[in-house]
Amino acid sequence: MRVGKFSVAAVVAAGALVLAACGGSGAGGGGATGTDEGATEATTAESTDAGGDTGAAAEGTIGVSMPTQTSERWIADGNAVKKGFEDLGYKVDLQFANDDIPTQSQQIDQMITSGVKLLVIGAIDGTALSGQLEAAAQAGIPVIAYDRLIRDSENVDFYVTFDNYKVGVQQATSLLVGLGVLNEDGSENADAKGPFNVELFAGSLDDNNAHFFWGGAIDTLQPYIDSGVIVVPSGQTTIEKAATLRWQQETAQKRMEDLLTSTYSGGDKVDGVLSPYDGISRGIITALQNAGYGTTIADGLPIVTGQDAEIASVKLIRDGVQFATIFKDTRKLANQAVVSGTAFLKGETPEANDTETYDNGVKVVPSYLLESDIVYAGNIQELLIDSGYWTEEQVASGVA
Repeated sequence: MRVGKFSVAAVVAAGALVLAACGGSGAGGGGATGTDEGATEATTAESTDAGGDTGAAAEGTIGVSMPTQTSERWIADGNAVKKGFEDLGYKVDLQFANDDIPTQSQQIDQMITSGVKLLVIGAIDGTALSGQLEAAAQAGIPVIAYDRLIRDSENVDFYVTFDNYKVGVQQATSLLVGLGVLNEDGSENADAKGPFNVELFAGSLDDNNAHFFWGGAIDTLQPYIDSGVIVVPSGQTTIEKAATLRWQQETAQKRMEDLLTSTYSGGDKVDGVLSPYDGISRGIITALQNAGYGTTIADGLPIVTGQDAEIASVKLIRDGVQFATIFKDTRKLANQAVVSGTAFLKGETPEANDTETYDNGVKVVPSYLLESDIVYAGNIQELLIDSGYWTEEQVASGVA
């Protein structure tokens, strides 16, 4: 099956709303209720160095609006941003909106009314905040979009995120490595034998990041689809067909079950699944295990990718159940929000390393992009444990 090439320009032109990956419990257990103490501590130390002055200049309150507490990463992000600003001497009003748009709007309204000096916003629905951002601009409050681009407003002053197109490239690369098409160093494996049956999952269509993830992944897979090394037996090769509303694990599990019933009941087998997020991955894995594919990759479970290095999925990777995930070190993201925010608070312009990519429909928002890493079983120790992101005990238990 052929999938149309999805370039960066097409991603931007898609004009999707914003909603980054949300969490949930997964195959093999593990909830999204923990916090990442290592992330908070590391961000605190880095932001103190990068933020500059910590004395009398640090006055006022920072408003931090995060979308949900149903994902361990958003809890860690909120706490890390809060701690980073507090270590510079600021007060912080941190609010979680529990995936409810009116709640987030009301919380931000209250922050503006109370006179915060800066807003850091991880939006649930970026197009629902135009009124709040207009009020912030009138009050002279700078706005930093945190990991989720806020769309359709000129009053977004800065964006901190990861290189989301590259994240998609890494997800597809890990799938190709798992199938044996590529080696871990990215080189071609001359001994690879296809065709491989692959199914594609995407994030929520109202999430700007989901389109970047998809674009990077499809651009990477396209040559192998064109050559017939990879086939998509279901024919569901567009982001509209592959999308997972609100990034929900249960929705992904149901779609995988439906695919198995509709496409693979005749004896064909799934070899791999492109998944853009660990919660979705755990839903996919549950469906495959329930369908008799085995409990681990060694006994027949297909290759499944992921994103966010959630602790439940990290344990699954170590146990040979999920093949890979993408590690976006949110300690660095929180630190960058603090660094950029501190520049605004000093009357300066934050450093941007991308001033072309992130068009929110009204303006190109100056951005700072961070790098991500592919996590396989063999580098969990180096990337996640040695760096202090997770402890050995957490990885062993799958619980934060």
